[in-house]
Amino acid sequence: MITEKLKPRADRVEIVYYTDPLCCWSWAFETHWQRFLQEYSTYISYQYCMSGLIPDWERFNDPLYAVSRPVQMGPVWLEVHHLTGTDINDMLWVIDPPASSFPACIAVKSAGRQSMRAQEVFLGELRRAVMLGAKNISKPEILMQIAQDTAVDYPEIFDMGRFENEFNDEQSRQEFRVDLQKVRYNRIGRFPSLTLTLNGRGVMITGYRPYEALVEALRQVAPEIVKARMGS
Repeated sequence: MITEKLKPRADRVEIVYYTDPLCCWSWAFETHWQRFLQEYSTYISYQYCMSGLIPDWERFNDPLYAVSRPVQMGPVWLEVHHLTGTDINDMLWVIDPPASSFPACIAVKSAGRQSMRAQEVFLGELRRAVMLGAKNISKPEILMQIAQDTAVDYPEIFDMGRFENEFNDEQSRQEFRVDLQKVRYNRIGRFPSLTLTLNGRGVMITGYRPYEALVEALRQVAPEIVKARMGS
């Protein structure tokens, strides 16, 4: 029988969350993801995989939304707002479009070398800065400012001096390359995507999904967890 006592790590459902700081659908998904974590964190282990959504505008093309230039990304963000009700500032793609999402992905990996919590908090701050504040997070100086603000707001978990030393060094870049290899190996083409696995059973959900879809995915790999959590 499952109780609220923390389960041993080997008994928890393993989740890999494929995302990118510039992914507007991941931003809209965040409310559902955080609710899911609040409800089921006792029973899961999870990690973020930075997916390198936009290498640069010479190599980026999204045929689903017919996006190959920065100005075409704004309408996609506007659509996300209308479909999900999520606040988002689509003017970024007119006033100061990011050239790549790689620098922000590497910055997240740098933060993750401090702790999982530091990585998660910094990723959240990056999302808010770009999605609400229209900050161009492809620029190193913007990333450093967001890191500084994070260190002020979360001094107990985020070390600015360490971040400055480790940002974009070889280890951080290599950790990002490993993430990109994982994306290619698992043929992840849309974001967000999540894989949930337990004892050889696995399921993937792709694209923006509501909270209920997360719970249903969990039910498919670990029905006893959802049954116990819902008390039935």
